[in-house]
Amino acid sequence: MEHSYYSRSLKSKKTTWDCLGPDLTELILSYLPIPSIIRASSVCKLWNSIIRSHSFKTQVSNHSKRLPCLFIFGPNKNFIANNNDSHVFAFDPDYDSWIKLSKIILLTNNFFAASNGLFFFTTSSGKFSFQGVVNRQTMPLGFFRYCNPLIGVYNEPPDCSKPARFIAVGGIGPADGRLAFDIYNPHHDSWELISPHVPGTFKRSDILLSSALFKGKFYIRGIYSGFISSFDMEKHLWTDIQTLRPPGTLFSYLISCQGQLVLAGLCSVNCNLEFKLWKIDEKTLDFSEIGVMPGDMLSSFIGKKGIKEKLACLKCIGLGDIVYVFNEESRWSKGVCVCEIYDSGKYRWTRIPDLPQPVKNVQMVVSFSSSVSVLDILLKGKED
Repeated sequence: MEHSYYSRSLKSKKTTWDCLGPDLTELILSYLPIPSIIRASSVCKLWNSIIRSHSFKTQVSNHSKRLPCLFIFGPNKNFIANNNDSHVFAFDPDYDSWIKLSKIILLTNNFFAASNGLFFFTTSSGKFSFQGVVNRQTMPLGFFRYCNPLIGVYNEPPDCSKPARFIAVGGIGPADGRLAFDIYNPHHDSWELISPHVPGTFKRSDILLSSALFKGKFYIRGIYSGFISSFDMEKHLWTDIQTLRPPGTLFSYLISCQGQLVLAGLCSVNCNLEFKLWKIDEKTLDFSEIGVMPGDMLSSFIGKKGIKEKLACLKCIGLGDIVYVFNEESRWSKGVCVCEIYDSGKYRWTRIPDLPQPVKNVQMVVSFSSSVSVLDILLKGKED
């Protein structure tokens, strides 16, 4: 008797969803948080088909601001043997939550970096390769001359459908040698060495550099020195070296977000430490203050270690309307702050939730901000 009632109940529920139709079902599912969407894709073939459709992803995009996510990757110390123990997380600001991603299999630990949804690494043979967080295929890029380079991913306007070009700045050679500047051309699978090189003020020994791509220019700036120069991607010309260093600045990162250049860094004001954001005029390099991180958030970066040692590990990355500030220690798992900058010029600082599990036994933490959809990554992971 109970079995008969249960069967009728199941049929009733099935009929209810069938009456909604695929369009209304798609609309309802699109309001779910991304982890729930992934679980829903396993309920039945119809829901799986709906969730994987282009129209469904459009619906999800329409319900959120699509703020750029923060990705972190922590390879295990025994990189090759224990790659499956690596940690991969994405923070989705639309849902204010971390999502653990499936394993990303890489082939080497000689060099590793990331930029806007792509992982880059070198092999012992001198090959330079990349793979996307969505497309897991590894693409070799031919000979590579760099050690710990600055990486940029550049789409040529106005036709953004063209394959992205990869920018690499760095070099292996004498410590006082000039930095090389190469652009990888995906059409010919070759590197184009740009002449002239990076201005001589930046040396190969100077690894403390930040970079930003903005309005067709690739900017390089010393994190501590404040020296700055930009490369015009169309004219292939470097600007003269200038200094961009607001008074009292101890160190700062140049980033591109909110349709503008932003400087984010630590400064000393009346013997007190403050973390500030400045808006930069790309033509004059004049700066104006956007805002200051609340003191309690800045204090969260200071633990048992001394202030200098702890704050020296601070890093800033930005994309869209978001600036992420965090401590890039190999064992970090807490203390990530985010500042959202609005069109009105106002801003809002928040501290995001801790990672769902601690990051242990890693030799480095690589991080980047990207507009790549976490939903696409998770759905791709279910296919692999």
